[in-house]
Amino acid sequence: MISFFIRLWENILIAVRALAQNKMRTILTTLGIIIGVLTVVSVASIIEGLNKGFASQIASIGSNTIYVQKYPWVAGRDWFKYRNRPNITMKDAKYIQERMKNAEAIAPATSTRRSIKYRNNSLTAIGVSGVTMETEKIEGYNIDEGRYFAPLEIAKNKNSVVIGYEIKDKLFKNRYPIGEKIRIGTISYTVIGVMEKRGSILGHNLDSGVYVPVGSIFRNFGFHRSIQIMVRVKDPSMIEPAMDELRFLMRVSRKLKPHEEDNFSINQQEVLTDMYKKLTGGLYTAAIGIGMLSLLVGGIGIMNIMLVSVAERRREIGVRKALGAKRVTITFQFIIESVIICTIGGIIAILISYLFSVLIDKVTPFPSSVPLWSVLMGLGFSTFVGLFFGIYPARQAAKLNPIECLHYE
Repeated sequence: MISFFIRLWENILIAVRALAQNKMRTILTTLGIIIGVLTVVSVASIIEGLNKGFASQIASIGSNTIYVQKYPWVAGRDWFKYRNRPNITMKDAKYIQERMKNAEAIAPATSTRRSIKYRNNSLTAIGVSGVTMETEKIEGYNIDEGRYFAPLEIAKNKNSVVIGYEIKDKLFKNRYPIGEKIRIGTISYTVIGVMEKRGSILGHNLDSGVYVPVGSIFRNFGFHRSIQIMVRVKDPSMIEPAMDELRFLMRVSRKLKPHEEDNFSINQQEVLTDMYKKLTGGLYTAAIGIGMLSLLVGGIGIMNIMLVSVAERRREIGVRKALGAKRVTITFQFIIESVIICTIGGIIAILISYLFSVLIDKVTPFPSSVPLWSVLMGLGFSTFVGLFFGIYPARQAAKLNPIECLHYE
């Protein structure tokens, strides 16, 4: 066993010296390997970071929250079909609130976009969300200043408003907003609270909206609009029975016959998760395919260079054979050279990928991290390419006649 490692070390030293004598050739040979491994590891790093960001953001939707809406979250080409559906109404929401058993909280909600003005400061196209008392429990609202709505304000559709954190900064600057009057569209509202900073979800800024009683949206901005019904289930394991119960109640509320299809959609975060997995799965497949193609090209280049190296070093091979070197020794030496070239290329690619990942994480809003499995896969593929494409040149070197090699000039 000790003699094996001694021979291995000697072959590695010989291989390193041979590669060092042709630095430019070695560098150019490793480029194909570097590009292939870099492609796979870099894409894996970006997607791994996106996975973490997506998981944290999708968690805020709530794994035990179901949404009854006019449109499905993934509409595809059937958008015009869904557009012709009847609106979800407060009557539907009331029917579900009175009868659903598997729900912890049920909240109708709707929204509009309006300009907002305070004194000389104004903002345009701001999202105005209609909420209820249950919305606070479902969405997990936290108030930074002031308070949330009182039950009477919701019941009487008062012109009270809770504003987002970013709205406070833009509209009020350094002024204390509680008790101040703002205009939403042409209607005057009294500010009673400011939301805590919430960040964004799936590109939507949660701090740039305002919240009013749901009934005040209908009264002040028009009744012809669809709502969504948010249903929080008591236990996440009861999601499926709750969805079945919700579908049944909606069909009864809308007087749909057994043969008629649903004219509403029931959405849950799993829909977004499945869509995201399909998207990233396609990216993974494309990245691995491109990486494998680059490694194949790099492997062919390595085989070509190793064959040239065998031809150039025929005299060296002849001397070694004349001194008693066996075929397996010569074969092993050239395979070691091929593997070293590919492994060096793989290591360089992984280091570049790590630096690339750190750069993305620092200068962009997208998270990025290098997963261990991609590092191991990159090193494994590069080593395999060196081994596979180094066998043929190594066997050609081992087959050479030592007498002919010694006469080679």
